[in-house]
Amino acid sequence: MKARDKQAYLEEYELLKKKGKPFFPYAVLKDSTMALIVVGVIIAMSIVLGAEQGPKADPTSTSYVPRPEWYFFFLFEVLRVIKPWQLVPLATIGIPTICMVLLLLLPFYDRGPERNPARRPLATTAGCLTIAAMAYLTYLGATGGSPTEIDMEVAPRYEAGKEVVAASGCLACHKLGENGNNGPGPELTHIAARIPREAIVRSVEIGPSSMPSFRDLPPKKLNELADFLASLN
Repeated sequence: MKARDKQAYLEEYELLKKKGKPFFPYAVLKDSTMALIVVGVIIAMSIVLGAEQGPKADPTSTSYVPRPEWYFFFLFEVLRVIKPWQLVPLATIGIPTICMVLLLLLPFYDRGPERNPARRPLATTAGCLTIAAMAYLTYLGATGGSPTEIDMEVAPRYEAGKEVVAASGCLACHKLGENGNNGPGPELTHIAARIPREAIVRSVEIGPSSMPSFRDLPPKKLNELADFLASLN
């Protein structure tokens, strides 16, 4: 900005400042009134509509499907997209942190005086793409299936067993392909290459070490689960 333009801007700013209204009590009163209205609406909605608390938490359950609040769905979906466990820190810490830092530093690296969006194509395009990406990821996170689903192609006769494994909470302690967690249980991707079907059934029923017992599974589901795991070699 040239010195002459800067001087003109300061003079105009000073003139408008003298014509304006003081921050206190004018702006403070407006903000306080709006804040009270918002709080009142929230209280009224909570009284009239109520709040769904859900069932009592069961710390021993292995089949609980965690779901974030709706405003975290886009981050939740990023975790679903970035499946390799090595990249989980990037999805949970790296990407949000980088985006937040870029947002905080915006006034420092965007020093242009222009404020018309039509004359700032780069900034406008970046902003629109960011909003569109967050909206799309939020939609995918809201409509996505259970995070315990197993993304693995298997023969049709093993589909039922794959669903039993996913619904039983096995992925909370085991890794299966790109799904699940690395421990404390062993990886199940090629479990049939290490132990036979009978040993798989015995492990599921007894629950070795810290693994819970699944002997309460109906025989049909237990056999379907064993058939599926016995096919992974």
